[in-house]
Amino acid sequence: MRGSTTTATGPNSGPLPRRITVLLPVVALIVVALCGLLLFGLATAKVGVLAVVIGVVAALVPVGLVVAAFLWIDRWEPEPAKMLLLAFVWGACIATVTALLINSTAEAVGDLLLGSGNGNKLSALVSAPLVEEAAKGAFVLIVLWRRREEFDGIVDGIVYAGFSAAGFAFTENIYYFGRAFAESGFGNGTSSGVLAAFVLRGLLSPFTHPLFAVMTGIGIGFAAKTSSRQLRILAPLGGYLAAVCLHALWNAAAILGGAKTFLNVYFLIMVPLFIGVFSVVLMQRRREQRIVAAALPQMAAARWIAPSEVELLASLSGRREWRKQARKQSGRQAARAVGQYQSSVTELAFLRRNDVHTEDAKRRQDELLNVLRASRAEAVRLAENGG
Repeated sequence: MRGSTTTATGPNSGPLPRRITVLLPVVALIVVALCGLLLFGLATAKVGVLAVVIGVVAALVPVGLVVAAFLWIDRWEPEPAKMLLLAFVWGACIATVTALLINSTAEAVGDLLLGSGNGNKLSALVSAPLVEEAAKGAFVLIVLWRRREEFDGIVDGIVYAGFSAAGFAFTENIYYFGRAFAESGFGNGTSSGVLAAFVLRGLLSPFTHPLFAVMTGIGIGFAAKTSSRQLRILAPLGGYLAAVCLHALWNAAAILGGAKTFLNVYFLIMVPLFIGVFSVVLMQRRREQRIVAAALPQMAAARWIAPSEVELLASLSGRREWRKQARKQSGRQAARAVGQYQSSVTELAFLRRNDVHTEDAKRRQDELLNVLRASRAEAVRLAENGG
């Protein structure tokens, strides 16, 4: 999926009103800022400023690993950087505040109905899985709704769900690490502090939230390309329910079960599931490579690309060496132009996988061809001028 060539017009519409193109982003920024301030205020009020700072530093490590993993998944058909940032911010602010408000309410209701102390269990086992997975997955649905023609399937769903969940986990980890530091410092022989929390959440289970959310992302990604109306509804719903069940199981193992139960769930369910999802990702990446490789000879015959470029564009290593060479000879701008050219080639290959008969598809193809030609011309110009 790409966003760099998307225009603000539809096939039968003019430019969007300024109240949408200007006011809506401003309102969104205000909402995000308010959410961020609310979360920061709540965290500092509960654990203190120093603990929050310690939490941020500790949370940077697992989130870095998770983000790097999803960027690796997204290498063949990279999503726009601004969209990935929006997904992360959505998870870190919007989804987190939504979950906080609803889970706190559920906990209070649980204490009233089930007795003091039981509300936390109700929130963790019921409210948290239902609300948090819905909040994280909502961003993927929004992307599909607003950019359906560019949503290319399971990998897109995995990447957007993963980034949303990474943002959510980042904010959550800040609080948990900060609370651990506020209660026990860095830890000692008799109490577990931030180091123990870091090992558990940062090293042993950094991918739990993304793993749950990926179930929803896979369902939405499958629905994006199926022709069955029933599956368009059932696939996202099934993915969401799988995410909720896994999340509830994880929380139950941590709250209700002992150390043995937790380790059994971790090694017998979560680790194999992680390996299974990783295998799906590898298969999807190979599928993307086959689609691109099959389309390149036709694109060369149409003179959209040079025949000599077919081999370079057919593999990630060839593309990487091409960009590296362009950077070495002509500078970073030339490397970026080559990268944009390569991305346009990939998206054209995915577009031509289906019949380009509709007006929307033809318009999209023309847009991509314009970007392809412009980026190639820019790379050639920079190469001739020495960067």
